[in-house]
Amino acid sequence: MVDKHVLDKIVSSADVCEDDVVIEIGPGIGTLTSCLAKTAKKVIAVEIDKTLIPILEDTLSNYDNIEIINEDILKVDINKIALENKGAKIKVVANLPYYITTPIIMNILENRLPIESITVMIQKEVALRMGAKEGNKDYGSLSVIVQYFCEPYIVANVPRNCFMPRPNVDSAVIKLTTLEKPPVEVDDLDLFFEVIKIAFSQRRKTLLNCIFNAKQFNFDKEKIAIILEEAGFDVNIRGEKLTIEEFATLAKIIKKHIN
Repeated sequence: MVDKHVLDKIVSSADVCEDDVVIEIGPGIGTLTSCLAKTAKKVIAVEIDKTLIPILEDTLSNYDNIEIINEDILKVDINKIALENKGAKIKVVANLPYYITTPIIMNILENRLPIESITVMIQKEVALRMGAKEGNKDYGSLSVIVQYFCEPYIVANVPRNCFMPRPNVDSAVIKLTTLEKPPVEVDDLDLFFEVIKIAFSQRRKTLLNCIFNAKQFNFDKEKIAIILEEAGFDVNIRGEKLTIEEFATLAKIIKKHIN
């Protein structure tokens, strides 16, 4: 990242203040880290590449509110960090590697980790999917699952010329503010997520065919048609047309028929 304005935008949109503990994922050489440290109570920089640790320690030596952890973020105990910093708001801020964006965010959300918000720069295409609504071409399982836990807001688009070397894709800064209460009540969260993933497993197929082809369920097409009718859906509907609330209804009815 060679554009300081973008770094400032990330920090300001994360709304980092002096009472916050910020977990930064993949600090690299510490450019964003130093910006965060000027505002936050504490910055915990989690870097998996051990060759970067000496560089970070040198670059950030003037700050006394930065802790550097040489670890995979997926293995870091965020609950422990929250317990050690009682009273502080925990925020995640990062310029994430594109290949691991979704696993990192889903790990935080699905494990209900005590994070107030996640502000990250990611591939623009992924950011659009996270914020997409039903009926939109970008709407998919990632959209539904993210919006079950968070309110997504695309803060800024970041053109590729803001980077050196220039990547092949555009980026975007997105802020995911975790919801105190999900938009819909779900009895069986695992089944809810499973139904969502099945619904988008074959986008061009109807929901009936997606469920029929799913190995998780052993329903014939007549039974699936009954389930869809009970949920109030047309038998030819596709998953991309369903809202979060409608997915919750579908999962509840499927569970009833499984039992």
